[in-house]
Amino acid sequence: MSGTWGNNIKLSIFGQSHGKAIGIVIDGLPAGIELNFDYINNEMQRRAPGKNKISTPRKERDEFDILSGYFNNKTTGTPLCAVIYNTNQNSKDYESIKNIMRPGHADYTGYIKYSGFNDYRGGGHFSGRLTAPLVFAGAVAKQILERKDIIIGSHIKSIGNINEEYFDWVNLKGEFLKEIVKKDFPVIDDEIGTKMKELILKEKEEEDSVGGIVETAVINFPVGIGSPFFNSVESKLAHIIFSIPAVKGVEFGAGFDITKMKGSEANDEFFIDEDKVKTYTNNNGGVLGGITSGMPIIFRTAFKPTPSIGKVQKTIDISKRENIQINVTGRHDPCIVQRAVPVVEAACAVSLLDLVIEREGVKWII
Repeated sequence: MSGTWGNNIKLSIFGQSHGKAIGIVIDGLPAGIELNFDYINNEMQRRAPGKNKISTPRKERDEFDILSGYFNNKTTGTPLCAVIYNTNQNSKDYESIKNIMRPGHADYTGYIKYSGFNDYRGGGHFSGRLTAPLVFAGAVAKQILERKDIIIGSHIKSIGNINEEYFDWVNLKGEFLKEIVKKDFPVIDDEIGTKMKELILKEKEEEDSVGGIVETAVINFPVGIGSPFFNSVESKLAHIIFSIPAVKGVEFGAGFDITKMKGSEANDEFFIDEDKVKTYTNNNGGVLGGITSGMPIIFRTAFKPTPSIGKVQKTIDISKRENIQINVTGRHDPCIVQRAVPVVEAACAVSLLDLVIEREGVKWII
C-alpha cells in the first residue's frame, strides 16, 4: 500500500485505530520555522472525539508528541515526525466480529487486499482515527499560510436534508471565516445549526446515522498557482480530500449546478478594482484551467452517513461463508461531519502549500 502523499511537502501517515499510536512524518519543510503549538492544539481539539452528545463517546485527548525535526523552537529541515498515542481503545468490541464484514466499512475489501492480515480493530488503518495526524500536518500548513494572510475556513452546509446558505463566493472576508472556525458547530446560521443537531440526535436515538456536506473557502491565495490537466488545483485538492474516510464527493464553485446554467450565466465576467483583476461572480470556484484566478477558492465535500449503526443489517461471515445479520455495537459517531470540518481544512492547507512551493520555492515559507 501507499501511505505517502505530496510532491514538495510529502506526508507519510502511520498507525491503526486500536494500535499503540498513530502519527505522521512531514518531509519538505525548510529549517527555521517556528511553530505555534497552541494553534496546533486548537486544531486537534476541533477534531477530537468525546466532546458532546453528537460525537462518539470514545475520549481521546489527541495530544501530539514531536519525535524529530524540531529543535530549539524551530524546524531543523529534516523530516518532522509527530505521534499521537491511543489511550482509550475497547478492542474487545471487535474480537467477536473479526470475520463479520460490516456493511459500508472496508472490512471486506481490506480482508481481500491484505489476505486477512489487516488489523480489523476499529477499522485499523482505514479508520477515521487516522485523520488526527492529518489535522496535525494541516495545522502546520495552515499557520504557515496564515502568515501570508491566506485564510481557510469551512461551515457545515447540510446535515441530511437540512441545508443552510452557501458562503458568499465573491466577497468573503478573513474575519468572517475565522469566526466560523471558532464555533463548536460551525454554521453560518445558528438556528439552522440547532435543527441539524436535533436531526443527528434523532438518528442516534433510532440507532441510525446521517451524513452531510462541508463547504470550504480559501481567500487571499496567489493568482497563477496550479497547472492544466494532471496537476490542476482541483485534481490536487480532490486527490487528498478523497483520501479522507467517508468522503464520497467533491465539487468546486457552482459544482454540478453549473450544468443547469447557460454559458452567459456560468462565465465569471472580469473587471478591474484598484489594479486587481476580479470577477463579478465565482461559479468556477476561483480556478480556471486548473490555475488559481485570485478569487476565493470554493469547494464542497460530501460525507456519507457513519456506517457503524445499531440497526440490524444483512451481511456475511467471511470465514464460514454464511449469510448472517449484524447490529454493530461499540462507540461511534452518529454523524462525522462536525468532526470532519478541520480534517477537510487540513487536507486543503497541505495541498495548497504543496502547490505554492512548486512555483515559489521553499523560501516563500520563511
